[in-house]
Amino acid sequence: MIIGIPTETKVDEHRVALPPSGVREFARRGHPVVVQCGAGEGSGFPDREYHESGAEMLESAAEVWSRAEMVIKVKEPQGSEYGYLHTEMVLFTYLHLAAEAQLTEALLAAGVTGIAYETVEDSAGRLPLLEPMSEVAGRMAAQVVSHYLERHKGGRGVLMGGVPGVAAAHVVILGAGTVGTNAAKIALGMGARVTLLDINLDRLRYLDDALHGNLTTLYSNWVNIGRAIQTADALIGSVLIAGARAPMLVTRDMLPTMPPGSIIVDVAVDQGGCVETTRPTTHSDPTFVIDGVLHYGVANMPGAVPRTSSLALANATLPYALQIADMGPSRALASNPALLKGLNTYAGRCTYPAVADTFGLEYVEPKVALELGSFDALLAL
Repeated sequence: MIIGIPTETKVDEHRVALPPSGVREFARRGHPVVVQCGAGEGSGFPDREYHESGAEMLESAAEVWSRAEMVIKVKEPQGSEYGYLHTEMVLFTYLHLAAEAQLTEALLAAGVTGIAYETVEDSAGRLPLLEPMSEVAGRMAAQVVSHYLERHKGGRGVLMGGVPGVAAAHVVILGAGTVGTNAAKIALGMGARVTLLDINLDRLRYLDDALHGNLTTLYSNWVNIGRAIQTADALIGSVLIAGARAPMLVTRDMLPTMPPGSIIVDVAVDQGGCVETTRPTTHSDPTFVIDGVLHYGVANMPGAVPRTSSLALANATLPYALQIADMGPSRALASNPALLKGLNTYAGRCTYPAVADTFGLEYVEPKVALELGSFDALLAL
């Protein structure tokens, strides 16, 4: 199977889907890899390293997309890339389709086999391909809070850890999953007072024992959220429903209750956000202010640390990508239940229930879609 690695086109995205070490693994198994020149530069991987690892370097994105049987990316295709999509293609990347109506339509119209990193789910309910970027985003969220609480950045002028005789910053975190846990870990390490809210009491019990520092855990409901944000110097939104739009937990009318100069970092923005006033921003223009509250809505936070992020992502995705290449997409999907849950589109059919529900599309179970796809192929002979 020919593997294609194009340069990412999302604004301020410097990650690459596969480092040179990953290219070497495909080459060892007899799978050619075509890489767009410059694809790894933003992550510190020069073309020379890709070439030495066995990749064929191509000048244009069009060449990579047309040659590849499986395109491996970091972020979802942008509008300029929709024309490259076609029915024989496997696309393995973050898709976040519940927040991307046009992309969903484009994938279905082109008949692409779209496998989303964020919905691959193992038997324990873990999301192994989302987890590494969630770890990065969570840790970055606390760093972002610390940075933007500085007065010259528009914040309240509050030091995360305070000093003797002066209170530390109060950081409220919605969601105790991978993002929320990592955000809490770093914020607590910086000396902040952290209030962590979730609906999973077992998870809160575990974190109450595991995390050390000035931590308060609360059951997540409207009353507790409303009270917590009234004294929050910062709010980190880290709620996730796999493959679906994030739930709206903070509404516009709640914003004036937050202290002036407080900051919202909505890590869930790539799934629509859990704060009503959140909208996607970029690393080059990351913030905006509504009702005196600073908003940070960068949808690809790990792109700010692309070398760390690219290596961490490839560590997780490579075994699945190798399986697809070795077995072919249909056999790999049929044999691996975790990978099958990552299938969002197949042969023009929507195969992920949350995406179908979001856009009112007909949902076809992945196993059924695979069988129908095979039948359609026979009819076309």
